[in-house]
Amino acid sequence: MSVDQSANGTLPPPAPARPERKDNVPAAILLMLGATFTFTCTSALSKWLIETYPIGEVLFSRVFIPLIGLSIIILPRTGFAVFHTKRLKGHLLRGASQSCSQTFLMIAFSLMPLASAVAINFSAPIFATLASIILLREHVGIARWSAILVGFFGVLIVTSPGTETFTVGALFALANAVMYGTVTAGVRGLTATESTPTLTLYQSLIMSAAFSLMLPFGFVMPTWTDAGWLVLNGVGNGVAQYWWTRALHLAPTSAVAPFQYFSLIWAMMLGFAIWGDVPTVSLLIGGAIVAGSGLFLLWRESRKAA
Repeated sequence: MSVDQSANGTLPPPAPARPERKDNVPAAILLMLGATFTFTCTSALSKWLIETYPIGEVLFSRVFIPLIGLSIIILPRTGFAVFHTKRLKGHLLRGASQSCSQTFLMIAFSLMPLASAVAINFSAPIFATLASIILLREHVGIARWSAILVGFFGVLIVTSPGTETFTVGALFALANAVMYGTVTAGVRGLTATESTPTLTLYQSLIMSAAFSLMLPFGFVMPTWTDAGWLVLNGVGNGVAQYWWTRALHLAPTSAVAPFQYFSLIWAMMLGFAIWGDVPTVSLLIGGAIVAGSGLFLLWRESRKAA
């Protein structure tokens, strides 16, 4: 016992425990739904843009414009302290992985229909859940596994995969799904110590630097109208990325990953509203299964949080 302890007759107060991160699964699910809808819109816009402009130029606009916007919003409040981190390696790995993932997705868009590429990307939650088990030691209960597998079964009904599915474009789409799923788990691990602004700004900065290296290999001066579409694409991608990151900050990967399946629902709605695409029977049945699995998990997590 020290002199101070002997004089006072008491032990010093224990050091305050670090507050635990509070999960908010219902809010995370709503953010993920908003992110998937916005991502679906920007995916359609990106596919249209890469018919005229190089992939590198479209990719650069998708991340550099959000970097400018987020910097204007965040830096006046936080200053450059937002970039303070002890996990720079994690940010660099995440930025490099997502740069590859986004490149694969754009290549897939250029080689195959948007709906097919999006459908293949629905396998990402499976990889996200597997990665969260291996890398983050997350416990995935029967209900969450059921929601993931039932939702994926609904996707299989929609896509009816066969040997014709495995084209070059499909391989790029599958590569994107694998990397996107593992990145999802990786971001969840980073949220244990990193704030959403820090995660989002680092990602935008690293990916902007990566895609800027592609500009010398192909750049087309856009028209004023197309420049507006490029800006809108970047803004939408930035908002969706922020919501997506925030969702992973508020809930375990396995709880929010199944709601990426709702991209199929948004694609059906946009396809009918804009192009008049009438959903097929398999699309309606599979979409209902996908939505039902997600809504079941939302109901279950809401009851747990109450």
